[in-house]
Amino acid sequence: MVVKGFRFGMLLQIAMGPVCLLILQTAIASGFSTAESGVLAVVLVDALFIFAAIWGIGMLFNRFPQTKAVLKIFGGIVLILFGLSSILGVYGISLLPGLNLNAHADSQSFFFTMLLLTLSNPLTILFWAGVFSTKLAEENFQRSQAYAFGSGAVLSTAVFLSLVSFLGSLANAYISSTFIQILNFIVGLVLIGFGLYTMRKKV
Repeated sequence: MVVKGFRFGMLLQIAMGPVCLLILQTAIASGFSTAESGVLAVVLVDALFIFAAIWGIGMLFNRFPQTKAVLKIFGGIVLILFGLSSILGVYGISLLPGLNLNAHADSQSFFFTMLLLTLSNPLTILFWAGVFSTKLAEENFQRSQAYAFGSGAVLSTAVFLSLVSFLGSLANAYISSTFIQILNFIVGLVLIGFGLYTMRKKV
């Protein structure tokens, strides 16, 4: 059942969106260990949402649909702020002190950055609450089977993002500081675009 959940989770890693890009960016700029601190944060939040889906959070969203709208607006604003922070950081301006999205982030600040970003991403919340809950209902899992399946899905997040982190760290020695600054700027634009898309998207 864990393997089945792992396969399901790997198929859905494309939903990571900007999270995957940020892990890659940090691995290139700051190395594997720093990027892995972000992976740990994402895995913890995914585990929280996956097991919340098992506990029935999807029914809560169905009962109070206005919650989705609040999450969408809040999450979009957070993504835009992080995007602006990444762009302004290229010019030495710190919009969000202590939350570093730019070159040479330290493990602690990047962990909390990714923790906040993943927690506030409404697509992550609604994705696991919706898609995962639907999958559980379709398969008619027993509670123990659901936990095993969920553990496999969490493991898929850890494996996929660790692979991204490792591949990014391999490029670390060959990437110039100028390229990293350009990458920071691009990541900022992507985050802003994703934030605007999130706020406009019907969920």
